[in-house]
Amino acid sequence: MANRLYSFLLPLLVLLNVSCSEANSNASGSEDDESIQTLANTDTTGLAVATFSGGCFWCTEAFFERLQGVKAVISGYAGGTGKNPTYQQVSAGNTNYAESVQVFYDPAQITYQQLLEVFFATHDPTTIDRQGNDIGHQYRSIVFYKTPEERQVIEDYIKELNESGTFRNKIVTEVKPFDKFWEAEKYHQDYYRRNPDDPYVQAVAIPKVQKFVAHFGNLLKPEYRTE
Repeated sequence: MANRLYSFLLPLLVLLNVSCSEANSNASGSEDDESIQTLANTDTTGLAVATFSGGCFWCTEAFFERLQGVKAVISGYAGGTGKNPTYQQVSAGNTNYAESVQVFYDPAQITYQQLLEVFFATHDPTTIDRQGNDIGHQYRSIVFYKTPEERQVIEDYIKELNESGTFRNKIVTEVKPFDKFWEAEKYHQDYYRRNPDDPYVQAVAIPKVQKFVAHFGNLLKPEYRTE
């Protein structure tokens, strides 16, 4: 697993001249599009939920929604204080929130451990407040736990990664108790799918998703295995 993670991440650590906050926030998809997945139209009955922050949520959402057993992924904000944060506030660094995703999944089809493995493989958990050209506290790496058992799984896996030498530097991912998740504005949901011509999606997200598909084919939903 250590070599696999490093070989996946190494090409992604090259800086690109475009950042999430600089991309076009006027998404091309219509906000009236009924296919946009939001918390309001998602049936989460019987599903477990995991919450992660790993840089720009447009990429993070695209990774997790391709996994077997994942029924919904919602982009939003977590890890901060104050009510009703907006993208303008968070992306400008005016809050202590991080761009985050909530992953609703069926534990009978995919485990929390597997979600953790995907999370740590698809961003750089060794950089503080930075993912490539996305710089700021809003892009920090966080795993939120909801039970003592989840916290133990997270801490054990971080220890394993550090001891294995998977990353050249020590992991700085925060391990925090889950408090509150604020759903992001509707135009952020399904952003990767709905905005394929966005400069950030073209330059950053698509290459990352292609590498993800190539390395995690055994965990993908059938419709995503040939991307």
